[in-house]
Amino acid sequence: MNEKILVIDDDPNALRFIEYTLEQEGYQVLLAKDGLEGIKKARDEHPSLIVLDVMLPGLDGYALCQQLRQKPETSLLPILMLSAKARQGDKDIGLRMGADDYLTKPADPSVIIAKVKDLLAGTSQIISKNPDMEKSQG
Repeated sequence: MNEKILVIDDDPNALRFIEYTLEQEGYQVLLAKDGLEGIKKARDEHPSLIVLDVMLPGLDGYALCQQLRQKPETSLLPILMLSAKARQGDKDIGLRMGADDYLTKPADPSVIIAKVKDLLAGTSQIISKNPDMEKSQG
């Protein structure tokens, strides 16, 4: 498995937890501690998927998600929001801003892995139907 997953979260404990969870499944994990670093890594590192917190310093996860969707090189990246913001309204905003799925913290590692696999499988199916898209995904 060679998929790179970018995790954007300002909480060091959450970063370590998600990194460990994903690495145990064989994913290469990239970390970013704020939205600006996340945008730069998304553009430069060409991850297969982004796990994104909502409450970030500076550029919050909603705005970051919206920006990623507006840029051609990141517009098709699957985005899984993972946040302590647990109200239905928070989830609705995340999905409206372009997230593909939304989980609330704390999330069980098996649920995180299942969502990541589902999102990556969906991307693979889209790319197999349109090989030109693979070039934009890195």
